Amino acid sequence: QVQLVESGGGLVQAGASLRLSCAASGRTSTNYLLAWFRQAPGKEREFVAGVSRTGDTTYYADSVKGRFNISRDDAKNTVHLQMNSLKPEDTAVYSCAAKRTGWTRIGAAYDYWGQGTQVTVSS
Repeated sequence: QVQLVESGGGLVQAGASLRLSCAASGRTSTNYLLAWFRQAPGKEREFVAGVSRTGDTTYYADSVKGRFNISRDDAKNTVHLQMNSLKPEDTAVYSCAAKRTGWTRIGAAYDYWGQGTQVTVSS
């Protein structure tokens, strides 16, 4: 069992930066693939970024590539999402998720989820 708690969301203007964090507790997070998803009002949940168990491979949605950076700090059981050059279309609830094996961008395949943190970008 893994518990995930996100933090770092907020209200910012377009062009600003935010850093989201997801703290994992329970079973060792190093055993898990970690990813960030987001869901905007009236839209389906979408994959944002992911990181392999070793941290040496990262994955990004095309919409955030070059602006967002995912990293993991296994010493602190934390995964971060650095978001730069934010746009109004990045507004959503951001959630982190974990799964044991088999990289995928499909949210339904993830075993553990945090409660989410709201990110609002004003124009």
